[in-house]
Amino acid sequence: MNLEYFIAKRLITGKEHKISISAPIIKIAITAIVLGIIMMLIAIATGVGLKHKIREKVTAFNGHVQISNYDNNSSEVSVTPISKNQDFYPEFTSVNGIEHIQAVATKGGIIRTADTFEGIIAKGVGVDFNWSALEEFLVEGALPNYADDISDEVLISRISASRLGLKNGDSFFTFFLRDDDTNKIPNQRKFTIKGIYDSGFEEIDSRFIFIDIRHIQRMNKWGADEIGNFEVFLESFDDIDSKSAEIYGKTVSSLDTRTLKDKYYKIFEWIGLFDFNIALIIGIMIIVGGINMITALLVLILERTPMIGILKALGTTNWSIRKVFLYNATYLIGVGLFWGNLIGLAIITLQDKLKLFKFPNPKEYYIEYIPVHIDVMTVILLNVGVLILCLLMLLIPSYIITKITPVKAIRFE
Repeated sequence: MNLEYFIAKRLITGKEHKISISAPIIKIAITAIVLGIIMMLIAIATGVGLKHKIREKVTAFNGHVQISNYDNNSSEVSVTPISKNQDFYPEFTSVNGIEHIQAVATKGGIIRTADTFEGIIAKGVGVDFNWSALEEFLVEGALPNYADDISDEVLISRISASRLGLKNGDSFFTFFLRDDDTNKIPNQRKFTIKGIYDSGFEEIDSRFIFIDIRHIQRMNKWGADEIGNFEVFLESFDDIDSKSAEIYGKTVSSLDTRTLKDKYYKIFEWIGLFDFNIALIIGIMIIVGGINMITALLVLILERTPMIGILKALGTTNWSIRKVFLYNATYLIGVGLFWGNLIGLAIITLQDKLKLFKFPNPKEYYIEYIPVHIDVMTVILLNVGVLILCLLMLLIPSYIITKITPVKAIRFE
């Protein structure tokens, strides 16, 4: 082992030859590893970051799991009320991994101004509503406060406000159809804009305004304990399917559960493709890096053919000589991984802190800047995986050493 290490070190430093024809090839191979690991880190960080950001945005408006009557399950508006007096409310203690549960109700309406009108869905919320999820989307004004008497303050999207020609502090009239009789005069409510939000999701922003849930209860002639549905927030998005089934089993038979993935299945099908794209980029980069390392190893073997002949003449086994070159390749891969990680993680950190790179068309990705997210375990697994796969690819070209005969190798120039 000591002899193998000594020879490998001499190969790495190149001290046994004044001129090394393999030096440029080795530099190219190391550069390929550096660029490859940078591309893989950026692909993982941006892909996962975008997935997490889109999930967070959609979750902020809907929760991970919705509990409602079967009559309301496929409807955007609350039809049949359910009682807040449930065993799982306000604390869902029978299921682990639940962070928060809140009661909401929705009702369709039309905002009318002097110049135009806009169809909207009013989402009624109460004192249990988790406003912290929407704080980052607030662009003007403040969040409404529904803790005291019934309030006329609303939170409206920037898109809706722009279309209606409204600004923060303005008042407007909204008309809501009566569920009991469509021939009657619609319910009319006057609201005042307390705040304006912009989540980047036009599909959501163009429809939803947030109002005091007591307005919807009065218009629908519901009791103070009747709401449209419950929104459940989980500690981990990855548990959404299993927790949804568990929640369903802990509720009464008249209630149904619906996950966020079911409600916005097109969006989640789309972001599911990110995993394939990440895997494709990683696969291509590993192949490119591996091919470059194979080329470098072959050139190194060719250049050191006389040395191989001398070692064989001294009785060194083929596997021992192969290990010398594999040790050398491991060092070169390690150098590439070190610089690749250093540069790649520096770029990711700068993007996370400074938001340097932005999407040319934010509407397509629901966010202005390119989000990044990566964890230590992912970085470790990626580096170990690249090292192992590259070394496995190098086992085949190193087999050439077994075909070299001592006599021909010593006379080789």
